[in-house]
Amino acid sequence: MCMGSHHSLRIPSWPVDKHPVLELTPLMPSPCSPTAAIPVSSNSAARSAARSAARPTIRLSFGENQHSRCSSLFRTDFTPRCTGSMERVALSSSFGRKQAMNRICIVSSSSTELLEMHSEDPSLHILFIPGNPGIASYYKDFAEALYELLEGQASITAIGHISHSRKDWEHGRMFSLQEQINHKVDFIKQEHQNSELPIILVGHSIGSYISLEIFKRLPQQVTCVIGLYPFLSLNRNSRKQSMIGMLAGSSILSAAISSFTGFLGSFPTRVTSAIVRRSLGQSWSATAVDVTCSHLVQYHTMRNVLFMAMTEFKKVHLYFKIKPS
Repeated sequence: MCMGSHHSLRIPSWPVDKHPVLELTPLMPSPCSPTAAIPVSSNSAARSAARSAARPTIRLSFGENQHSRCSSLFRTDFTPRCTGSMERVALSSSFGRKQAMNRICIVSSSSTELLEMHSEDPSLHILFIPGNPGIASYYKDFAEALYELLEGQASITAIGHISHSRKDWEHGRMFSLQEQINHKVDFIKQEHQNSELPIILVGHSIGSYISLEIFKRLPQQVTCVIGLYPFLSLNRNSRKQSMIGMLAGSSILSAAISSFTGFLGSFPTRVTSAIVRRSLGQSWSATAVDVTCSHLVQYHTMRNVLFMAMTEFKKVHLYFKIKPS
C-alpha cells in the first residue's frame, strides 16, 4: 500500500489553541505517483540524480497561534538519504532491519526499562510515551519500522512506566498517573538536559495525555507532541471504559485479577504462551505475545496497570471538568 500522499496531513493536538499543530507534507510528488517515477537509464550518475530529485521530504511544522507556547514557526525538513518506494515491503533494507536495544536506566531511584534506536547522525530525538500497559517492548516493531522509514535520521527511545516491567524492582509499590508523568519529566531532565537535538514526543493512548503534561512543564526542550489514538476524554457511553473503570476502581477486584494473572504467569513459558495466543487471537504479533508473557502476566505489573487506570479515569475526568472545551 502506498504511504505517499499528494496533500498535507494536519493533525491538531488538543486543545488547538494551546498546543502546536503537526503537519506532514511531502515536498516532492508521491513516489507512488507517475510523476515521481525514476526513469530507467544505463547511466548510473543519471539514475542517482533522478532518485535525488524524486526523494520525498517530510516536513514538521507548527501552526502559529498567539496562545501557543511556541511563539514562532518551527520547520524541520527530513530528506531520506536513500530512495525507493514507501511501500511496506520497502521498509526492510538489503542490510536487514536494525534492531532496537533494551536498557535498564535508573530514573528518580526507579529502575526503568527503555527501548532504544540510536542514530549515528540524528537530526532529532523521538521519545515514545506508551499507553497503559506502559511496557516499552510492546513498541519494538513500531520503533524499528519508524527508524527505518526515517532512514536513521532520528534516534528513538520508548520509555516504560515504572513497575510495568519484567521484574518487580519496586517491591509491590503502585504508581499513579501523576507519578508516571513526573517520572517521564525526570527522565528528560536526566538524559537530555544538555542535548541540542529537538525532542518530539509521540504518545499512545494515555501516553498522549502524559506527553501534553510533559510539554507544559518542559516547553524549551519538547518541540512537538504527536498523539496516536489519544485518550484525552471519557466516553460515558463506552461499555469498555465503564468496565475498566469498575474493575480498576475496586481494590478487591483489582487484587483478584492481578492474582489470577500472576498465577497464569507461574506456568511454564510454553503453556503461558499457548494460553496468551489463544486468548488474544492471531492478530497479535509474536513480539506482542512474548512481551505479554514476560511482562504483563505478572502480579506486580497487572496491579500497577489497574491502579494507574483508576488514577487515569479520575485525572482525565477532573481535567476535562475544570478545563474549557
